Order: sequence, then structure tokens, then C-alpha cells
Amino acid sequence: MPLLIRGASVGVVALALVYTFGYSGLVASEYRSAAADMAERFIPLPELDKADYDARMLALAHVSTTTLAAMTASTTPPAVPLSTASTSVAVPGRLWPVSAVYPNADAILPFKRVVAYYGNFYSAGMGVLGEYTADRVLAMLASTTAKWAAADPSTPVMPAIQYIASVAQGSAGAEGKYILRMPDDQIEHALDMAEAAHGILILDVQVGKSSLERELPMLEKYLKMREVHLAIDPEFSMKYGDRPGTVIGTFDAADINYAAEYLAHIVRDNHLPPKILVVHRFTQDMVTNYKKIRPLPEVEIVMDMDGWGSQAKKEGTYSRVIVPEPVQFTGIKLFYKNDLKPPSTGLLTTSEVLDLTPAPIYIQYQ
Repeated sequence: MPLLIRGASVGVVALALVYTFGYSGLVASEYRSAAADMAERFIPLPELDKADYDARMLALAHVSTTTLAAMTASTTPPAVPLSTASTSVAVPGRLWPVSAVYPNADAILPFKRVVAYYGNFYSAGMGVLGEYTADRVLAMLASTTAKWAAADPSTPVMPAIQYIASVAQGSAGAEGKYILRMPDDQIEHALDMAEAAHGILILDVQVGKSSLERELPMLEKYLKMREVHLAIDPEFSMKYGDRPGTVIGTFDAADINYAAEYLAHIVRDNHLPPKILVVHRFTQDMVTNYKKIRPLPEVEIVMDMDGWGSQAKKEGTYSRVIVPEPVQFTGIKLFYKNDLKPPSTGLLTTSEVLDLTPAPIYIQYQ
């Protein structure tokens, strides 16, 4: 019964402090400090299952453990055992899976596949969140997550509400930043929906002529919540002064690293599990210097292919833009309307998505 023994030990410490100092405030402070110290000694911190993590990363890359064993056996020097490695598994001669720092314990990816419904409550044209009632969206999301769970039973599904919290717009606005920030009641409505879905909330940020340095602190009170994650959209990052919607914008690795480090700081300060950072992309120029992007133990980075079109076009964009520039994880966006425009004959199916290499671990519906 180590907890009873630990309680007795702390009690002895507290009595000694009362006798020595005779000061209740100091005693209370010292008592809490001693209790915390004893707790740290006896309660083990959670640890990441690196073997499971590596096995899942190999599965996403469609690499069997037998193939990996054969390939690593012929390398010189011998491969470092995965249980002692500081970075995740990689396969000689292949881009995927990516060798990146392991996340902290309780990471969502790759242990669960995130399936997100996207949009803004003020606009029916921006996605399902604005097109249907909350009850309808939640019913649709439940049905869709069930399909993904059936398609890949080895990977549980994490439902998500992905809400555009900062919307790029064509007018300058009072600040001249060409964005409209959503009021708290709208973000809290998205939070309520995520809770009802037993999932997470992803706040999507379109910076317009503003910057991540300016916009992220405005969302910090939400990002401090355990269930809230972040997405950033280079398409609407107007670094060169253009009006949103007139040209495709861009983020550099420095911008993405800033967002990751900002989230990591929040995770460390608030003792949270790792955050997910989604980066939308459908052209090469939307993300520059990808080799300098740094996943962190506190932040898992997803490069999401969010271009629309026929099945063949989407697969082509994925293989041309996402696959050759590996960062950590991949995602894909499926458009209920735009993906159905001719010559398309339908959305990519779950099996067609899972057949992509690497298989996306993040699925977004607009």
C-alpha cells in the first residue's frame, strides 16, 4: 500500500515543519511541496509505446515488419534497436515513414485517425459546419467515423470539429488585415459540438495580411484546453500584399516552426498531451523549405492535401505535392461538392484513401 505509506511520510514531514516554524502559511506551502515531491517519486509518468508507434508508422507507409527487418539487416552500421532510438522508424531508401522525434505520451497520432468536419457557422459555402444544423452535422460525422473505423479496424477514429476561427476576406476591415475573427460564442459552440461528438476541436486560422505571431495569442485561452488543436492555411497567408482570393498564399518553414513552438510552449506550461498542427497544402509554393520544418515531442505535424477535383486529380496532387516532401504525418481533404464536379464520378472511397502511400492519418470533409 505505497499510497498509505507515502501519506504517513508526508504527515511526519508536516508535523516537523509545524514544530520548527510554527507558521501555518509556510507549513501549508512546505506540505504541498513535500507531497508533490513524494508523488513524483512513487507515481510513474506515462510513457509512449514506441514499438506500437513504429509499427503504425510502417503500416501507414505500407511497409511490412518483415521487409524492414530484411532491409535493416543489410545496412552498415546495424540499425539502432527501435526501443532505444530517439527518433521514430525509417526505412533505408524510402521517404516514408519519416524519421522524426517521438511525441510525448498520450499522443493522438498515429494511434487514432482523426476524421474532421470543417467549416464556419456563418457561411454555407465554406463547409458542412455552416450548411447544416449542429444535430445534422453530428449525425453525419458519427456515420462517417463509423465508416472509417470499419475500413481500418486496427486504427480507432477520433472525431473532430474543425472550425475556421479566423476567416480571410476580400475587404480590409478596420485593421486592414483582411480577416474576420470569430466571436467567442461561435468558438464555444464549436467546442460544444466537439464535446458532443466525444472528439476534439481544431481551430483553423487564415491570417490574410496579418501573421501567426499576431493571431495565435488571440486564441491562446482555447489552445490551452486539452481537446483543442490548431490548423493553419498557407493559401490565405498574403505575405506579398495581395488581397486574399486573388493569388495563392504561402508559409515558410519558419512560420510553421513558429506555430509548432508556440503550441509546444502551451503544452509544456499546462502539462498537456501533444497538440496536432495541421498545415493545408495543394501546391509546391504554399510551403517553402519543408526540410527545415521540425516536429516536436509536444506537437505532431500533419501536411494536409486540400485540393479538390476528380479522384485522379486528387491522387496526382497528393503524390506530387505531399509525398515527395515528407514532414511527419499526412492528411487529405474530401469535398462533398467540389470533388463531384465533372469528370469526377464520386469522392475517393475509404479504401482508395487508405491505399495511398503513405495512408493519411487525418481526413477532413468540407
